[in-house]
Amino acid sequence: MSEFARILRAWRDRVRPEDVGLPSGSDRRAPGLRREELALLAGVSVDYVVRLEQGRASHPSAQLLASLARALRLNEVERDHLFRVAGVASPSSGHVPRHVTPTAQRMVDRFRNAPVAVAVHTAIYELVLWNPLWAAMFGDPSSQTRLQRNVAWRYFTDPTLRITHTPDDDEAYARDLVGHIRTAAGRYPDDPDIPRLVERLLEASSDFARRWEAGTVGELRTSRKTVHTGQVGDIVVDCDTFTGGPGDQTIVMMTAAPGSEDEQKLDLLRVIGLQQLQS
Repeated sequence: MSEFARILRAWRDRVRPEDVGLPSGSDRRAPGLRREELALLAGVSVDYVVRLEQGRASHPSAQLLASLARALRLNEVERDHLFRVAGVASPSSGHVPRHVTPTAQRMVDRFRNAPVAVAVHTAIYELVLWNPLWAAMFGDPSSQTRLQRNVAWRYFTDPTLRITHTPDDDEAYARDLVGHIRTAAGRYPDDPDIPRLVERLLEASSDFARRWEAGTVGELRTSRKTVHTGQVGDIVVDCDTFTGGPGDQTIVMMTAAPGSEDEQKLDLLRVIGLQQLQS
């Protein structure tokens, strides 16, 4: 058995289901994740997990390895080891970090059963982790491409976006979003994904181009949004952003006033989202 297959099985066995928001149950023969559960968390087929653990799958992609690292709650040292034994170069320190720390993972897991939509974004505002309520509000990100999971791309190019602001908040949000991308470009000048993203945005959106050419620099701040859903109607939420975490990642939390109708809608949507996830 290869080191990759051996370490993948060992790390799967050590992750408790309750740590990733799954029921522990009493019929388990081992305390760790089942292969089916790892496949669900990593967004791959069960058959592929079996082949990986049996050493029959070769040349896993960097994107797949990153998904496995997140699902297994690996720290950066462990993630780098997983990449090395798979024969793939570890993510460069000059690139935007996409690995989510176990601490951020736990924070998202803790809000699985609360009326709080929470997600983790990279320094260029690419969505890398979310809870079921977030997916119920905005669509399942696991079915989207990396570009589609980028908040700036969706905001400036997607006419079906489910969020609106007041005019003042919309102006501030657009400005801060462009500024956030420019700040990341200064911090990670060696990452080729940033100029590619900016080039595509410049071509697709004159609004983005105008703001980019103005030299806007900044960070996203707290704002109030109206989220349009087909299941429970419009929901007014307060959106708080927490920046400055490991790898310049941002944790975004959307909540509604306690006891309000909006909070009740969030809770109902959370239940619907969990039912869809488990079906």
